Amino acid sequence: MVRSRVPTRGRRAAVPRACGLLRLCGFRCVSTNKYPRGINRWSARGAEGTLGSELRQRFQNMTHLSPTQRVGRLLHALRGSASLVWVWEARLKGAQVGRSARFFGRPIISAAARSHLAIGPGVVLVSAARSTTLGAFQPCVLRTLEPGARLLLGRNVGLSSTVLCAGLSIEVGEGTLFGAGAMVLDNDFHVPEGEFGWRDECRANARPIRIGRGVFIGARAIILKGVTIGDRAIVGAGAVVTKDVPAGFVAAGNPAKVYPPRSPAGPSEPTTG
Repeated sequence: MVRSRVPTRGRRAAVPRACGLLRLCGFRCVSTNKYPRGINRWSARGAEGTLGSELRQRFQNMTHLSPTQRVGRLLHALRGSASLVWVWEARLKGAQVGRSARFFGRPIISAAARSHLAIGPGVVLVSAARSTTLGAFQPCVLRTLEPGARLLLGRNVGLSSTVLCAGLSIEVGEGTLFGAGAMVLDNDFHVPEGEFGWRDECRANARPIRIGRGVFIGARAIILKGVTIGDRAIVGAGAVVTKDVPAGFVAAGNPAKVYPPRSPAGPSEPTTG
């Protein structure tokens, strides 16, 4: 019986192409072997980026869970294995994606020409419906809308079904978390035209937004143009924030009122202004 074999020259020619694709997807080589066996020794930058390490971690933390919960955790880990594809797609669209960033489900990402869209190391984007406790009713949306616009996500930022659209500038600091359905919009998107018409406009009426480090933004909250939120501030679920929130303060309501940090003496009163 004659066995067909792939020519050695063909296999060796395919290795550089495969290695280039792995590097583009954020992998690094941990093997000293040059040819096919070395391919099996590639791993994602940051140990948490590999499917094997993800599954091992899930198994170690599941001893107290029910069988149904264990299945759900494993399926979540498997969804994360497709992260490399979505990261690769984001880079092809012009976004800068840091090491160990993970995408659960396919986000919507678009970058205008000559704009800057950067996703920092360790950022997590949750777009799959079953990958978050509240359910992701839509994918994450990250867009720079005009040339020169900037959208920057710092290290370890977490987003669930979150929309960030920058006509001018949106900056999010390290460790900030966004609840399901939160939106950050630095412009009005439209301006009146004629007697009853509207025209698309994302730059002329835009004002920069800056969100500090370690901020928590609740589900369905909306951050509007020109707002600065200080480090460790909290924005309540459903809040519509139109003015600055100092570091450590709490914003809640529509329109949002700003409350100082809670003291042991009792509940805080909203600030004026």
